[in-house]
Amino acid sequence: MKRLLLLAAAALALAAANAPGAATPVSDAAILGDSFPQTLGAFGFFADGAAQKPAPGVVPYRLNTPLWSDGAEKLRFLYLPPGTKALARGEGLLDLPVGAALIKTFAFPVNGKRTLIETRVLLHRASGWVALPYRWNEAQTEARLVLAGDRVTLTIQGGQVIDYAVPNKNQCKECHALSGVVTPIGPKARNLSATWLGTLQRAGKLDAVPAVAQRVPVWEEREKAPLALAARGYLEANCAHCHNPQGSASNSGLDLRWEQDDAYRYGVMKRPVAAGRGAGTFEFDVVPGEPAHSILPYRMGSTEGGIAMPELGRSVIDLAGSDIVTRWIAAMKR
Repeated sequence: MKRLLLLAAAALALAAANAPGAATPVSDAAILGDSFPQTLGAFGFFADGAAQKPAPGVVPYRLNTPLWSDGAEKLRFLYLPPGTKALARGEGLLDLPVGAALIKTFAFPVNGKRTLIETRVLLHRASGWVALPYRWNEAQTEARLVLAGDRVTLTIQGGQVIDYAVPNKNQCKECHALSGVVTPIGPKARNLSATWLGTLQRAGKLDAVPAVAQRVPVWEEREKAPLALAARGYLEANCAHCHNPQGSASNSGLDLRWEQDDAYRYGVMKRPVAAGRGAGTFEFDVVPGEPAHSILPYRMGSTEGGIAMPELGRSVIDLAGSDIVTRWIAAMKR
């Protein structure tokens, strides 16, 4: 139901933006300028920020399997300037035009209601992509730029305490760097629904719906998918942006991208190159049939600095993610 509502919202946003004479309230000047706007509101991405109601021309979307960040609810949006469209590039990242923006809000259930914590924006300027973090105020009326990052201690529904980190600008670049260049992570055709891509294409905002041989499974439906696909999809969304030959963890020699089909490259009986104390007492990233002797689940199951993976974006263990990867390794045959 939630996916259907999101698709309906996307269709309405695209229809409004493409209506004859329609004008978007989004500030293209704020996106394309050289400065860093001090408030999220300066961009005009939302008709109602507190409710996360997008402005005309700003399209909601979701990833089949998203990056996990301490269990935060994430609300994602795409903005394409009038007269432009995204270009399909096979199963990988959509090619978004200069002037495009990706918007992602992080929220948690606090005191019985959804509370917005931060919104990160990726702006495609003529000089390249720029990543900026914005922290929401307690009144939920505005989010302000926090280039130095921030830390927020939250007691969420159920009594769990989260030591949430809003990344600084350099940390944004660390995760989004591909060969040292800031690059979007999420909107890959294989991790987006064909229905959403079709909606975008019919609205004239995507040149073609790319053919995808095998989509990343929908996380909420992971138990219906083959175990290996669900686990590889999780690693693609949560680890592969660093663990790839052009990523910030390329020196590890571990390649966790969805398209990597060499088992050794994604860790099977592979000795770590530069894990240090993060390897614990273990010799191999993945030992088939033996998750208790594999480095990958060991690091996923830790919150200790220098051991925990991912290094950024979490302060507690993702139990569901660790479970799917552990079961995948346990089911492997030597």
